[in-house]
Amino acid sequence: MNVLNIYNPFGAPVYFVETAASTMDISRQLALTGEVHGTVIMADFQESGRGRVRGRSWEMDRGNLPFTVLLRFPQIEDIPAALTLRTGLAVSYAIEDFAVSLKGSVMVKWPNDIMIDSKKTAGILCEAGGGNVHVGIGINFSQKEFPAHLKDKAASIALAAAGDFSQDDRFNLLEKILVQLYSELTAVQDGNTWKIRLEERLYKNGGQVVFIEGAAGSGREVKGRLTGIGNGGELLIIPDGETAARSFVTGELRCMN
Repeated sequence: MNVLNIYNPFGAPVYFVETAASTMDISRQLALTGEVHGTVIMADFQESGRGRVRGRSWEMDRGNLPFTVLLRFPQIEDIPAALTLRTGLAVSYAIEDFAVSLKGSVMVKWPNDIMIDSKKTAGILCEAGGGNVHVGIGINFSQKEFPAHLKDKAASIALAAAGDFSQDDRFNLLEKILVQLYSELTAVQDGNTWKIRLEERLYKNGGQVVFIEGAAGSGREVKGRLTGIGNGGELLIIPDGETAARSFVTGELRCMN
């Protein structure tokens, strides 16, 4: 592994490898060897990136931005509420800071996706264990083509911003993400200001949605209007025919045309 010469506000190293099975797995190894809070591992190519739902992989070519941030919390109650969503908030801010032409079009889709307009550009996966949280982030950075089954659903920053970015530009974006994430995790919170900021860029907030409750493939479909996020990060939907919002902590959000 090489150490990247980029600014990390956590005061921890940022490692780089050409190829990794999964940066999440390397982060777990780094935790066992005593690496500190905020340590980052980035790969040029990830062979076995995984998604939130078991059996789904995260496909991306070389030259994109897959990485994991190792966070250490002495006690479980020290883990910030809605960490995945707040990480998404930080990533969305950083993308707009990096590519200013995208300002206003970068949204957070519950529970762990970043959208540019209606296409997925990044995914987040948080895994906890042993007093650590491994925050895995995969960003379609420079990819110009996608497989047939993804081309209408996925976009890269380069495509969305019509930019011709260099490989080194990825490190600039990574640095901006770390700055935003550090700020999000260390800021003194005035109530639930993160929730207010998140709802301002919550994908399909106020719109009609279809929600598949529980595990993938459960078939428990809820149709209604998405109304926001609860204090713990749960999704709030007013089902059709009802007047009060119901909260959901697991499931998959789908959008109606």
